[in-house]
Amino acid sequence: MGIEFGVIFFQIIRLAVPYTLTSVGATFSERGGVVNLALEGMILVGAFGAAYGQYRTGSAFIGILLALFCGLGVALLFAFVTVTLKADQIVAGIAINILVMGATRFGLSLLFGSSMNSDRIAGIDVPFLFMDPLVYVALFSVIGGHVLLFKTPYGLRLRATGESAETADSAGVNVDTMRYSGVLISGAMAALAGAFLVFQQHTFTDNMSAGRGYIALAAMIIGKWTPAGAALASIMFAATESMEIWLQTGMIPSQLVQSLPYVITLIVLAGFVGKATAPRDAGIPFEKNRKSE
Repeated sequence: MGIEFGVIFFQIIRLAVPYTLTSVGATFSERGGVVNLALEGMILVGAFGAAYGQYRTGSAFIGILLALFCGLGVALLFAFVTVTLKADQIVAGIAINILVMGATRFGLSLLFGSSMNSDRIAGIDVPFLFMDPLVYVALFSVIGGHVLLFKTPYGLRLRATGESAETADSAGVNVDTMRYSGVLISGAMAALAGAFLVFQQHTFTDNMSAGRGYIALAAMIIGKWTPAGAALASIMFAATESMEIWLQTGMIPSQLVQSLPYVITLIVLAGFVGKATAPRDAGIPFEKNRKSE
């Protein structure tokens, strides 16, 4: 019984890592006023970058660096479209996700000769650590994210930008710079989540993000736009996903079992979305001369 509990516990921790990394990153983006629906694509491109980086060099470290480079590149594109060009953030996020899905599929065909999956990679293994190093990165991101967001001048400026961009601007805060920074942090975190996924599965598969970016956004909302709250919600969703794995015994239709995380996401959101208050200017492009209504 104890061994089985231990297996389930570590399975939940492993499943929670991508959600935690992505939802903590999403907190920074949305606290700055940008709703980052492109997280799905950022996870996916991070996974592709990590797979190709390790495949070409044999180094997981190089894979992580390439994942970060790819994730930051997509985040920069998203920030340019939404912050500089003032495009609708929801539409831009969906467009970025579609673009990344197509680009990674093309990359698979071009670099690996398959439109479905890459060649096998070794993944990440550090013998003297008890768990994957990215598990510790996820834990640090929660603690460090809380400190950065609520205990530093940067965090104060970022939160002010998301609550009232016009007021922050009148106080001398560069709104565009703060929003860019929030989106770039979210892109880096989502890319690390993608790297963790591909190192765990030892291969990149088409669309392997599988909706995790959207669930991470839900975790952020349930966690009331705080790193700790987002992490706790991520663990809840990971427990649901673990339950899905354990229920795949054949007695329950597989389609119903596989839909459980998404059904629970909708139920929990329905209960929480009315009780959680988003940053006031989240999703609203900032224009220098826009007057308050």
